[in-house]
Amino acid sequence: MPLNSKRIEPVEPPYDAETADALDRLGPPLQLFRVWARRPALARGVASWGRYYFSRQSALSVRQRELVIDRTTALCGAGYEWGVHVAAFAAKAGLDAAQIRSLGAGSPAGPCWDAADRAVLVAVDELRATSDLGDATWAELVGAAGEDGALEVLLLCGWYHAISFTVRALRLPPEPGTEPLPAAGIRRNG
Repeated sequence: MPLNSKRIEPVEPPYDAETADALDRLGPPLQLFRVWARRPALARGVASWGRYYFSRQSALSVRQRELVIDRTTALCGAGYEWGVHVAAFAAKAGLDAAQIRSLGAGSPAGPCWDAADRAVLVAVDELRATSDLGDATWAELVGAAGEDGALEVLLLCGWYHAISFTVRALRLPPEPGTEPLPAAGIRRNG
């Protein structure tokens, strides 16, 4: 099967009541959501988890959350998810064009990042590389996001690894209107 061929077709309308309910909980009928909706109970569980991170209950700002998600998906080479998030949230997170490029193909040391953003990005890069955080990285992350925010960075980074694995293994093509991950992407470790 070619790398760019979808492995599981998303559900298509008309939807039965249970599938429609699951999709209503997930959000816009993106391909990934429509694949999950093949199993409505799975989709409802994913929706519950996702609603927390996109709610006001999160200890992370929208910007911090998007830094974690965009960087994690870029590191995993998950262009589908990276493109969806950049299209939907980059402006809300206050990310400019240089920062978006850096998230997809740059370094946390880039001049477009302030110390607080850099602390989040370094933590994401270190989690991806080592599945752990050194004491200095932890201290910087807590300084930037607080203890509760640092805990959420760990969970959010792990969650978006799972999302990245899913969209890559399913071979989902980009959603209409989304930008691809920069060609000089930073995918590392597999």
